[in-house]
Amino acid sequence: MRFNTGKNERTYDAIVIGSGISGGFAAMELCKKGYKTLVLERGRMVRHGEYPTANLDPWDLPLENHVSQEEIAQHYFKQDRLHWWVNQDNKHWINKDDEYPYDEVERFDWIRGHHVGGRSLMWGRHCYRWSDIDFEANAKEGIAVDWPIRYKDIEPWYDYVETFVGVSGQKEGLKQVPDGKFLPPFPLNCVEQHLRESVAKKYPLRVVTPGRIANLSKYDPAVHKGKRGQCQTRDRCWRGCPYGAYFSSQSATLPVAEETGNLSIRPDSIVTEIVFDRKLGKASGVRIKDTKTGEELEYFARIIFCNASTVGTTAILLNSRSEVFPDGLGNSSGELGHNMMDHHYGMGASASIEGFEDQYYKGRKPGGFYIPRFRNIDKATSRKDYVRGFGYQGSASRGNKIPDNVIGVDLKKSIFQPGGYRIGMTCFGELLPYHENRMFLNFEKQDKFGMPIITFDAKLRENEEKMRADGVQCAAEMLEAAGCKDIHTWNDATAPGACIHEMGTARMGRDPKTSVLNKWNQMHEVSNVFVTDGSCMTSSATQNPSITYMALTARAVDYAHKQVNAGKL
Repeated sequence: MRFNTGKNERTYDAIVIGSGISGGFAAMELCKKGYKTLVLERGRMVRHGEYPTANLDPWDLPLENHVSQEEIAQHYFKQDRLHWWVNQDNKHWINKDDEYPYDEVERFDWIRGHHVGGRSLMWGRHCYRWSDIDFEANAKEGIAVDWPIRYKDIEPWYDYVETFVGVSGQKEGLKQVPDGKFLPPFPLNCVEQHLRESVAKKYPLRVVTPGRIANLSKYDPAVHKGKRGQCQTRDRCWRGCPYGAYFSSQSATLPVAEETGNLSIRPDSIVTEIVFDRKLGKASGVRIKDTKTGEELEYFARIIFCNASTVGTTAILLNSRSEVFPDGLGNSSGELGHNMMDHHYGMGASASIEGFEDQYYKGRKPGGFYIPRFRNIDKATSRKDYVRGFGYQGSASRGNKIPDNVIGVDLKKSIFQPGGYRIGMTCFGELLPYHENRMFLNFEKQDKFGMPIITFDAKLRENEEKMRADGVQCAAEMLEAAGCKDIHTWNDATAPGACIHEMGTARMGRDPKTSVLNKWNQMHEVSNVFVTDGSCMTSSATQNPSITYMALTARAVDYAHKQVNAGKL
């Protein structure tokens, strides 16, 4: 991997902005096709294996892995509103709120980290395909704009991406989450299997299946290229995996890109704008600011891929103003920054369950169970009170049963005695693409790098509130069907951003008057700029979106390459 100093070579075949899940994939695909590619990352360099807490045991972490309230108040006062996200073992991946401020009209929990690999080092790794139930919903319901693609357009790219990524899962034959190219699943434990069987008897449309996750349950060196190995079931994934067992830019895409000899990467580089050449009618390159020196530089390329994450990409496009595009690059539709989505959660149920005291499990598998959407998928499952639906992620585990007032030898003995099982599930709901939900730039207020401050104005609305009530009730019903005791439910509405699945703001569509991108993730008005991160999404569905971002990215690179060969780019 060559490190560009910014003083010599300035022209490339392609520039990729961002090095996370979609940016890494764009870089790999471009490099494999022979493009000299520059990856620009605003954060620090992180190489595979540079994961400082990956091998620490609980007793090695200060404050039992908690971060002090003083440190939270100083540095993580917004991101810790989730109460689980910032810990000793992962805080090195998380931006400090006092150093990277943003404003809110309505609360927005912006969870992010600036480093090579981005959130590919931090993600939950769940991978579920979308179906035509998702791609057709806007058109059928008259909501927002129609997706310009259908499942058949992306299906072969799901196949391609899943094979490389390595997704463990179990085929279920469900139309709402199509089966994929799966590795063997991490099996359900005894209580999770009991939940599956119990729910199937009472609620046949509700399927409890092993989570489909990007962890290598089986390693094939001929397929899983990069710096990867089989999952050790340590469940320390968000620290960074030295085995490369889960998919990340560091372990998978960037090493393959590097092997081609076509990759250059420049960390500590904030892209301030994409430069539009009015004479050519295309983008000529990008301007960056070096975060260490303050130096401002310009790089040139034939093709530009925007993969700085939903918020990052949209902020760059909004800041790329010119006489042709005074409101942001390719924003004649006025839709840039609007239609902000996320999944809403903070609702679910948990309980205890008896009768499995003679059974245990080995290892700490990296995922639990998943219950795909079962509402509004056909006429038989339609609801009158809300549209779209929700799914669940959960797990069952066995804890300790430590008596009160026990010390010394008796305490040590009790620690090794397993307690009972508990089971819980969290509901993930679809947020509709409301035009009113948006982000915008405050050009009157700047951060320490001279960039305009991002402001969020997005919230849940009536459809989501009605959905949430049903999601909580269904969770309790399923635990009751399994014979659980002491069922506890919750419905604590989260702000957009909290699920870390923010998307929209530069949506795909059929009409340049109502969308920013065409069916190839290509800007309607600037043909050599492609956007394939979450900002391209036209609706949010219920499924975790990252595998879809990667499939769209591979598809867009293939299209761009064909356009170059045809002399159109």
